[in-house]
Amino acid sequence: MDLLQLLIIGILGLAVVVAGTVFLARRRALPPATKPELPARPTAEPTAPPAEPGETPASELPAVPALERPEAPATRMARLRRRLAGSNNPLARGLLSILSSDRLDAEAWDDFEATLITSDLGVGPTQQLTEALRHELAIDGVSDQALARQILRTELLKLVDPDLDRELKVDGADGKPGVVLVVGVNGTGKTTTIGKIARVLVAENKTVVLGAADTFRAAAADQLQTWGDRVGVPTVRGPEGGDPAAVAYQAVQRGLDDGADVVVVDTAGRLHTKTGLMDELGKIKRVIEKLAPVTEVLLLIDATTGQNGLIQARVFADVVQITGIVLSKLDGSAKGGIVVQVQRELGVPVKLIGLGEGVDDLVPFEAEAFVDALLSE
Repeated sequence: MDLLQLLIIGILGLAVVVAGTVFLARRRALPPATKPELPARPTAEPTAPPAEPGETPASELPAVPALERPEAPATRMARLRRRLAGSNNPLARGLLSILSSDRLDAEAWDDFEATLITSDLGVGPTQQLTEALRHELAIDGVSDQALARQILRTELLKLVDPDLDRELKVDGADGKPGVVLVVGVNGTGKTTTIGKIARVLVAENKTVVLGAADTFRAAAADQLQTWGDRVGVPTVRGPEGGDPAAVAYQAVQRGLDDGADVVVVDTAGRLHTKTGLMDELGKIKRVIEKLAPVTEVLLLIDATTGQNGLIQARVFADVVQITGIVLSKLDGSAKGGIVVQVQRELGVPVKLIGLGEGVDDLVPFEAEAFVDALLSE
């Protein structure tokens, strides 16, 4: 091998050594390779699945309000004594006045009679009660307060008549719901009272359907539906100004389809002097009974209207067969005697009484509780 070849081989070897040195130097200068970190797993609760097209996302749905649990009917009676106590009620004050008299002379009895008559007890019942008390108290008078009070209670209870059947007829037969038709004049609070009746029935664990057959008064159906929604009761309604008999029919049909226990039908308030509207009540009842018997027809009377309420009651009783009375506003402002008068006038019992504006202020009427409340101090 000549000198030239050796020189070329040496140069190539030197180049390889230099290149290797440079590569190692650069490698040492680079930072060590690191494994990329994965993002941390989220710790939040899983979200709801996405909504289908056209569906409202779950996050935007309104919260479902909790249904109200109405007060049990038995506990409502505790308020009766407070509302009708002697210091608050004109009839109660009149009854108790005879017990506080020093002498039971003719003047005292005349004052007693006058007070009872102005308390809507009526002339006949007042005379009956006065004669009975004059006979019973003729000897001992009121010297024995306990005995006199017991005599007064006994005679008053006879007038109120505890033997009348006051049970609300809400049970149907043959798998059909009971049907309650509620009637009355304008302004007596009929729709509100029907809402309270629904609460009473729900508190007794009955399933209820409401029929908004008052199609003439603006927002009547809305008002009734609001009452029903609060206790989870469906309301059947029709167009404003529509045929009320058709709505009543649909409500009973809904009750049949749902297997409900009771259907309560609201009707438009009407003046007893309006013959056409009164005849319409008869039509509503006839249409309902194509599906199921009407088990209860309740006439709502404002207890503060006195004799005018009795006139109204007579006309309604002539059009539809009234089976029970609901007295609204029978609190401290009412005179109370109308309970006796309206029962005598119509021959049907007072079944429910309204004691105030509260949602649970509708109470099943009990003769003994009513009398005891009137005679309480």
